[in-house]
Amino acid sequence: MTAYQFTEAFAKEMDAQDSLATFRNEFHIPVIHGKESIYLTGNSLGLLPKTARAYVEQEFLDWQNFGVEGHTEAKNPWLYYHHTLSKQAAAIVGAQEKEVVVMNNLTANLHLMMVSFYRPNATRYKMIIEGAAFPSDQYAVDSQAKFHGLDPKEAIIELKPREGEHILRSEDILATIEANKDSLALVMLGGVNYYTGQVYEMQKITEAAHAAGAFCGFDLAHGAGNYPVKLHDWDVDFAVWCSYKYLNSGPGGTSGVFVHERHGNNPEIPRFAGWWGHNEKERFLMKREFMPTEGAQGWQLSNAQIFPMAIHKASLDIFERAGFGNLRAKSITLTGYLEFVLQSLTESSNLDFQIITPADPEQRGCQLSVLVKANGKALYDYLKAQSIIVDWREPNVIRMAPVPLYNRYLDIYELGKAIQAFGN
Repeated sequence: MTAYQFTEAFAKEMDAQDSLATFRNEFHIPVIHGKESIYLTGNSLGLLPKTARAYVEQEFLDWQNFGVEGHTEAKNPWLYYHHTLSKQAAAIVGAQEKEVVVMNNLTANLHLMMVSFYRPNATRYKMIIEGAAFPSDQYAVDSQAKFHGLDPKEAIIELKPREGEHILRSEDILATIEANKDSLALVMLGGVNYYTGQVYEMQKITEAAHAAGAFCGFDLAHGAGNYPVKLHDWDVDFAVWCSYKYLNSGPGGTSGVFVHERHGNNPEIPRFAGWWGHNEKERFLMKREFMPTEGAQGWQLSNAQIFPMAIHKASLDIFERAGFGNLRAKSITLTGYLEFVLQSLTESSNLDFQIITPADPEQRGCQLSVLVKANGKALYDYLKAQSIIVDWREPNVIRMAPVPLYNRYLDIYELGKAIQAFGN
């Protein structure tokens, strides 16, 4: 275990020893108030890869030079562009290549998955979610319940922490599944909670859901590219994620979907269908009857979003070169340093705050959520004025995410010095 020190010399030495340090140079670091910022909000919007423009420019050139023939004649033929992403996307989420597809946007994909995996009947109609899930997930599950003629107040079970606590206990999640096993249709959680940064025990939750006779899926918006998951091995039914946070693929960037092979090989499973999901070998025969392509690709609706996917490809290539295992190792150490610095400040300053993200590295990614008990918004505004970009969440939480691809130990030290100056 690293013996941390809250000193500039220690931070610089750690950066000098960092085998991933050069990847920072592959991203545009925002300049705020005339100086390079300390950017700790990759959990909200990742930074722009410097190669992204060239990747998109290639598609502009092929559009310019080939027009519609770019679907087959482009350097990266558009008819099959989504294939170029599947192997790398699968590596990010621990899946087989045929179990993933990049398409659409996050909440649209969540709805498509619930069409297939939330199929309530007279006895099984309940769905378990986090009480503090991201609002879009809450809106999606409520509207799905209403679509089936159900009252969300009766159909949706919300998990909430115990009184005086901030995170969900695994035993409480599992107990809730067990208590509702006779009426449960679906368990759908954010694999990593957006507010607290807590990583749920997805394998145990999946096992419990299946034992109860329910499907299990996860929204990995804050997990993909942040925390190592093994969706295939964990037997998860489905998952969705966005690409614009840790995966650095631009605001509103395209989304990813995982469907376990046992479902992807079942053409009878209910789904909303579109022509891009039809058997790829016969797609342009324009047949009347829908026959899905095997695997997750069978859930596609429309042809690929080439320009957002080109940006995504630029980022996935960086991830492949860096190695996700290497990134995770740095993430644990870098986040640990942030935790150490924040704890040092609570002991040596007048600041009153609490880290509500789990202390166990296995229960968190690189985000730490800090509950500031007084003057939280003032602290946030002060940091922003110092060109330090963190994230404010009502009513009193500041989220900080040191992303291993482009954040330094020196960033953490300078953040700590700024917080210390504010507290004094």
